[in-house]
Amino acid sequence: MAVDRMMVDPEHGIPELIHRLRDDSKRLLKGELRLAKLEVHDGIRQGGKDLLWLALAFGAAVVALVALTLVLVTLIGRLASGHMWIGALVVGVIEVGLGVMLIKRGVGALKEPSYSLVETRESLKDTTTWAKEEAESL
Repeated sequence: MAVDRMMVDPEHGIPELIHRLRDDSKRLLKGELRLAKLEVHDGIRQGGKDLLWLALAFGAAVVALVALTLVLVTLIGRLASGHMWIGALVVGVIEVGLGVMLIKRGVGALKEPSYSLVETRESLKDTTTWAKEEAESL
């Protein structure tokens, strides 16, 4: 990355240098905001593609689980002398138990700390406060 060297004129005083610093800071902040917008846009677009693949995988998993349920019901029903209702009841109880276990696990995961970049948001608030104070002091 090339760096533009600015020639410092000894005729300019401190106020002119502060003015340049302020202008450069504004330009840098605008550039950072543009970069953040581009990164968010790219993240949303990639997230949409990933969500599509996740939905397709979920659909395939549902079809596979229904087929597995039918196989288990039939297998247990045949073992119970052709009483398919016994197979359906046993498989239903197993699936309800599995569902309850997964719900408990999910509720426990929701109680974990947030992954929404709490430290980053606090840091940005501190930076914003500092920038406002610096702008007011000029």
